Amino acid sequence: MEIRVCIGSSCYLKGSREVINELNQLIKENSLNSMVSLKGSFCMGKCSVDGVTVSCDDKFYFVEPDDVDDFFEKVIVPSIPRAI
Repeated sequence: MEIRVCIGSSCYLKGSREVINELNQLIKENSLNSMVSLKGSFCMGKCSVDGVTVSCDDKFYFVEPDDVDDFFEKVIVPSIPRAI
């Protein structure tokens, strides 16, 4: 799975750094380093939407820094081909 987090100026101001740090920590805690690729991406063209733009395998999500845990549990975990 490839996760891309926008680091463009709008998303940076909305907390993309915090989103990346939290996702990175959750990936490590759940031993998913070999299954999940986390990358930064420049503007994805969704600047007017609330939240940081995150794409997972070409689907877009809008994540607030305080909602990263829920996003991880509801979107990332079910997409991994093994139980955690």
